[in-house]
Amino acid sequence: MHGGVLAGWLMVALCAVSGAYCLLRTRTGTPQERGTARGEALMGFGMAAMALPAAVLTLPEGTWAVYGVVFGAAALRALRSARRGAHHLHHLVGSLAMVYMAVAMAPGAAGAGGHAGHGAAAGGAGGVPLLTGVLLLYYALYVLRSAGHLVPAGTGVASFAGGSAEGVVRGGGGGVMGGAAGGGNELTMACRLTMGIAMLAMLLTL
Repeated sequence: MHGGVLAGWLMVALCAVSGAYCLLRTRTGTPQERGTARGEALMGFGMAAMALPAAVLTLPEGTWAVYGVVFGAAALRALRSARRGAHHLHHLVGSLAMVYMAVAMAPGAAGAGGHAGHGAAAGGAGGVPLLTGVLLLYYALYVLRSAGHLVPAGTGVASFAGGSAEGVVRGGGGGVMGGAAGGGNELTMACRLTMGIAMLAMLLTL
């Protein structure tokens, strides 16, 4: 990815820790909750690998095709579950965003000066600016909403983002973003917020 090596490693660490926590959640809960946790673990580890600084490690060219297949399959799975709640729609958007970034970062995707190998080249932007902008807006709203559910009620941030203390205890309201839907405690919500911020940062590099 674009950006400093230190920032890249920080993102790798945050996404990997979030993925590991989600993996632990697959051991408990209902079948639906375990399935959600598996999807979130895949997203966390996938973003961690994608965020590896290109100056340190350049992934093989075929890696981006693997990303497309894996997260394309995850998107189909999320699409089948989309009727169950807004959080499954969020998984669908996340999986499609990962496919989009993999295509944008694939060698030759942006021409001779494009994002070859982790988007390390300094050439033109990869992807479609309008689509990138829509995803940036979505994740900006998702991050604000998720952060609002973690902030105690009565504060300006919680009121602005639509969060409340009750939303934290109950797992939050579904809503359009579905940030807190699907159950989970404050740590689960914090992991989802972390991955939302990481996705936002990765989209900014396109």
